[in-house]
Amino acid sequence: GAAGSAGMAPWSRNSEVVHAGIYYPEGSLKARHCVRGAAQLLDFCRERGVAHRVCGKLIVATSESQHGDLAKVAEHARRNGVHLRPISREEARELEPEVECTSALHSPGTAIVDSHGFMEALLADAQAAGAALALRTRVRLGGRLLPGGGVVVEAASDCGGEERPFQLLAQEVINCAGLSAPRVARALGLPAGEVPVAHFCKGNYYALQGAGRPFNGLVYPVPEKNTSGLGVHATVDLAGQVRFGPDVQWLPSEAPDGAPAPDEAAYGGCTESTAALYGVDVRRAEGFYEAVRRYWPGLPDGSLAADYSGIRAKLSAPGEPASDFVVAAHRPGPRMRSSVVSLFGIESPGLTSSLSLADEVLWRLGETPE
Repeated sequence: GAAGSAGMAPWSRNSEVVHAGIYYPEGSLKARHCVRGAAQLLDFCRERGVAHRVCGKLIVATSESQHGDLAKVAEHARRNGVHLRPISREEARELEPEVECTSALHSPGTAIVDSHGFMEALLADAQAAGAALALRTRVRLGGRLLPGGGVVVEAASDCGGEERPFQLLAQEVINCAGLSAPRVARALGLPAGEVPVAHFCKGNYYALQGAGRPFNGLVYPVPEKNTSGLGVHATVDLAGQVRFGPDVQWLPSEAPDGAPAPDEAAYGGCTESTAALYGVDVRRAEGFYEAVRRYWPGLPDGSLAADYSGIRAKLSAPGEPASDFVVAAHRPGPRMRSSVVSLFGIESPGLTSSLSLADEVLWRLGETPE
């Protein structure tokens, strides 16, 4: 990767939630891989000793006008094979005494995970199988898809400030570069019609400071209509730190003069200038107080501190219906094996879905997952 260490790119900054598969359209890749991937991820964590905790989650309605939307969420989850328990305000407050709501859904199987511990375990497995991690290395323009199969990859490594180009001949390439997946696909020489346009959406997170821990598990509002997120929700990490977020902040399609685009910034690593541009927008704090106090009226003034941000690579533009994951295989000819498999639009629930997505990639390459 272009960064200096594994798992440090902007798309790796998330809520560390192992999602149950509640919200995604029935039959979609997001629904299928989230439900299957959650079970695989938790099994992996148990087997490998990766820190995690099944903490449960409440989805809360804060007015009677949201009860119909809450019922739709429960029905949506049921179609995906996920059981949610409808509970009353009193039952919700037994689970989370600080929560204010009119009714709620309880997801007992939702969990949290040490995402970087998970990535370190995956890296250890890969290296044990003979893989090599090339840090501070980027794919450059000029790659070629060979007609008989295989890919010529043009790349360069940053060696103490000096860029050293090199070339690789690969039989198969898996393009899972997050925000930069479309950029990498173009650099590999994939036809323009096979590369979707990415739309970048930043999510800001604020941490609770100077106040006691209000929740035992996760608390989510009913998803708002016509937005590209699940609403500002409360998460508790394995150390007990409470955070709120992410919100939805669409980024301009073109970066300001002289600034790198989000996928370029991610691909080139984080610098002071990109951190200022793509870091937490402190002007959005007021909106966080308003959103959180709908389900936690006791949030004290001055207790939210800007924490971190993450950028989602969406395949749908603002105002459009949410897009699905895209796992695209390029074959050089009929009845030939795939030479490139690209994963586009892998936003939430990408972390939860990762092991199931890996099986899909193997299948697209013509292999059988173990």
